[in-house]
Amino acid sequence: MLTKKELKRRLDALMSALGSGWDTAFIINRVNQYYLTGTMQDGLLVIKKDGKMSFFVRRSFERAKAESPLENIHPMGSYRDVAGALGGECGTVYLDIETVTVGVLNRLKKYFKMDEILPIDNILLQVRAVKSSYELSIMQETGRLHHEFLTKEVPKLLYEGMTEADFTGAAYQKLLSMGHHGVARFNMFQVEAVCGQVGFGTNSLYPTNFDGPGGMLGASAAAPVIGNRNTTLKKGDLVFVDFAFGIDGYHTDKTAIYSFGAPPAKEVQAAHKKCMEIQNSIAKQLKPGNIPSEIYTNIMESLDDDFKENFMGFEDRRVSFLGHGIGLHIDEAPVIAKGFKAPLQENMVIAIEPKKGMAGFGLVGAEDTYVVEKDGGRCITGSPCDIIVV
Repeated sequence: MLTKKELKRRLDALMSALGSGWDTAFIINRVNQYYLTGTMQDGLLVIKKDGKMSFFVRRSFERAKAESPLENIHPMGSYRDVAGALGGECGTVYLDIETVTVGVLNRLKKYFKMDEILPIDNILLQVRAVKSSYELSIMQETGRLHHEFLTKEVPKLLYEGMTEADFTGAAYQKLLSMGHHGVARFNMFQVEAVCGQVGFGTNSLYPTNFDGPGGMLGASAAAPVIGNRNTTLKKGDLVFVDFAFGIDGYHTDKTAIYSFGAPPAKEVQAAHKKCMEIQNSIAKQLKPGNIPSEIYTNIMESLDDDFKENFMGFEDRRVSFLGHGIGLHIDEAPVIAKGFKAPLQENMVIAIEPKKGMAGFGLVGAEDTYVVEKDGGRCITGSPCDIIVV
């Protein structure tokens, strides 16, 4: 459970980042509410420029009181109750506009007078990007279990003739038994996932609506997740497993590639090893003060044209990043990509994922999670691993 000291640290950091020129902040995104209260409920978190924070909860007030060290927690039937308690004049308002729908905004406007609305989303992401010792302790344990799951447990689950859906079911059961919190949370709008991505053979190259280098055929057009029920594992198949592991809300990200029943082809192994070299090179540059966009440019310019073909995806479905921040969401700031010019800070946590599509085989490459430190990235998910022959 979060302590008052930890929550105060988070509120102080947010207040410093918000600066002056505002009067009220409304937080509706439940993950951001959890970050600032220690509980995840249906409610409205209100922060005033004097630093007073109040949490109005529709459901469940009792659970919020039991889980959060915050003192100002109140029951709420509707936003009318919040306006009655705090007043309807809000001045300049910060709002998490990436979460709030038009319907919710209209309900807020019904009870509150807001002179101007400013986006708080990126500010909160920047505050959340630097992890405390409390957060790092959780993520380090998450990463330890993540490495154990992918390197020791997954090989035990694979058998000839199993479907991708069979694998995901068995993997999910194992994850839960190891302490996984059961969901994979994304900041991207309308992104759904159970554990992550899985693909047997060339299914890992299949087009997906997910903004990542890997592909996934999924269960159906209506649910391109979990894994395909008709694709069975055959001798010689590559198995692509890109799963998040989560404990107490915090995730790590790691990918492992397996070759079932036979060693991988030489060209597959060579491409995979090159991805591991790239990952290690990026990790060395994860130092405070380094610029994410410069890391991205330096790496991309160091690669020859032949390797760049199908790097970070397949054919025209390639992504333009090499890594991403991670924490309460799997996709957080900062991103190792063009346009991200804010210097890295100590104790940011970043997943690095150089991957390459191999026609006729599937996706290869590595992914691990690192903490930004003065001597470079410190891996908390084991280390980049070679293709595991099962």
